[in-house]
Amino acid sequence: MTFPATGAIDSRQWLTLLDEINIGAFTIDLNRRITAMNVSARNLMGLQDIEVVGIDCLEVFCGVPCLMRCRMENSQSAESECLEWDNLESQSRRDIVTRLSTALVDKSGRVCGCLTILQDHSRLTDLIQRLHYEERRLKMILDHLNIGIFTVDCNGNITFFNTAIETITGFQRQDVIQTPCAGVFGERAAQCILKPSAKRISEKPCSQIRCEIRTRQEDALPVQTDYMPLQNDKGKIVGGLATVQDLTLAQQLDQVISDRYTFHHMIGKEPIMQRIFDMVRVVAPSEATVLIEGATGTGKDLLAKVIHSASRRADKPFVKINCAAIPANLLESELFGYVRGAFTGADRNKQGRFQEADGGTIFLDEIGDLPLSLQAKLLRVIEDREFYPLGSRHTAHVDIRILSATNRGLHKLVTKRRFREDLFYRLNVMRIELPSLENRRGDLPLLVRHIMRRLCAVKAVPPPPISENALKVLLNYDYPGNIRELENILEHALIISQCRCIDPHHLPDYVRGRAYHAPVPVIKPNRRDGTRQKLLHCLKRNQWHRRRTAEAMGIDRTTLWRQMKKYDLLGPIDEMDGSA
Repeated sequence: MTFPATGAIDSRQWLTLLDEINIGAFTIDLNRRITAMNVSARNLMGLQDIEVVGIDCLEVFCGVPCLMRCRMENSQSAESECLEWDNLESQSRRDIVTRLSTALVDKSGRVCGCLTILQDHSRLTDLIQRLHYEERRLKMILDHLNIGIFTVDCNGNITFFNTAIETITGFQRQDVIQTPCAGVFGERAAQCILKPSAKRISEKPCSQIRCEIRTRQEDALPVQTDYMPLQNDKGKIVGGLATVQDLTLAQQLDQVISDRYTFHHMIGKEPIMQRIFDMVRVVAPSEATVLIEGATGTGKDLLAKVIHSASRRADKPFVKINCAAIPANLLESELFGYVRGAFTGADRNKQGRFQEADGGTIFLDEIGDLPLSLQAKLLRVIEDREFYPLGSRHTAHVDIRILSATNRGLHKLVTKRRFREDLFYRLNVMRIELPSLENRRGDLPLLVRHIMRRLCAVKAVPPPPISENALKVLLNYDYPGNIRELENILEHALIISQCRCIDPHHLPDYVRGRAYHAPVPVIKPNRRDGTRQKLLHCLKRNQWHRRRTAEAMGIDRTTLWRQMKKYDLLGPIDEMDGSA
């Protein structure tokens, strides 16, 4: 793992962000000179009044072994270790610190320094070592820590659940106390954390266990846990204690750095999405050319990355090129490269994107905007995996997999003679069409939770609640910009609400003023049923507006939808709209 030195958020901003959650961090350059250090690191090391910027790190951290050299030599990995050093304020106490070191890289991908993160576990370790299973006063202290903690008895039933883990998982303590851990977090998570044998918890401590736990909303949440058995005064094991740390932010950083995506990054429980997931699982390991179609903002880019990451080429380059973003007169040289002297100013050979993707995958986004003059050349690349760089007399051979995407509908462009028919059939070996958000409205609550958790992880704050009225507005908006627009709306709401409870007035004005209007459903007659007639009459009276109809009948919208389905009062689009 490497860490970008520049970008949307530079290293100094990351130090400030880590300061907000009391984690120390500092950066050094290639000469081991400290370039920045946040307040938490200064406090941990007792350096509040000492200027350390520009000083050799070995002089500042005298006696503490340095991992910088190995991080410089292997910039693709990060390494952590647990250290102990004498506390500068109290010589009788030793600090226990977890240190994570990773290389810093510049925009060219060259190593330019090192980032080290320091987290003090001394106080938590002292607290756990003094913990007695029956000591309620310490449980009150644990309840006010900002790290998730729960305890279990010998049978794995939850006996304590602090406030932080309520926030992380969404479960309330009154709902989980005396409930089996496996029933709350899932069987697999319980096996990882407690490592039970013969229906009893483990008697050995375990640390830095990475797994996924199930939240109250049935989402899979990546966490890191530490576990230790609890003993009574006689030394008998009477239960266990586990700490839980949300790894959503760490997973996102790792995802961005490694550019690796999995099926978990695509969210959807609607049948139409499940069919796509099933198809992708089969298509991804193959070498088939894939055409992805869908409206703007439906996730075509993400799906292409998922396919690449699940293929045998996952460790090879993934090269994306937007055919609509590059001028037509430059597109050929960008795709296929050129040789020296090919045109005025071509003073050297230059590889094209196809050569950069050799061995991996090339993703041609907005393929429908590819000029006709280049479509014949692309056809040859697909057929023979070879092409002539601009100005060259020798062919270049590449081993690539081609993925393409468009929001324009290639079949319609073929009909209008704006896209070559033979190229269309070469690209259309496997075709995946992503539905608009309007046609998968049952996934809206799931998407809202997922996006909120991801946005809040970057800010290092827990996701705020959404009021019932605000949620109604979100569920009744039609989202012409699809998932990308939903992300923008939620980010807007987080900024305006200052990460407090989101109410309707925190949403953009155009969202509140533009509700979703379902099309008038096709009514199937010949059902002589009094309940059906009453339901039909109420729907007509409220102009087929389901929210108003549900309120008039004193039922919720889900119940109304089920009754409409039972009595054949759903239209073709409504059949997919199970939660609207």
